[in-house]
Amino acid sequence: MKGHNYHVYILKCADDSYYTGVTNDIERRLKEHKNQLNQDCYTASRLPLELVFTQNFKYIDKAIDFEKQIKGWSRKKKEAIIRGEWNELVGLAKKKFNL
Repeated sequence: MKGHNYHVYILKCADDSYYTGVTNDIERRLKEHKNQLNQDCYTASRLPLELVFTQNFKYIDKAIDFEKQIKGWSRKKKEAIIRGEWNELVGLAKKKFNL
């Protein structure tokens, strides 16, 4: 039984923005981004790209759920997981109010 077939990934774009995606073939997908295979893709006008994060999943539904979760995160939360600082996520999730 083959495992870990799906990848959630984050690319850092030339304009310093982040793109999050999911794929079953990370090498192929990176080539597609870098070769501007889809001109309508967010990354097509933001080359060069740098792969800064990948997480493997055995099941596509879990990968898609995680991709959606990351897409809803702040830049600071994305940068925390890029650095491997998962423990920072809880603190970054709390809203701070000036009272």
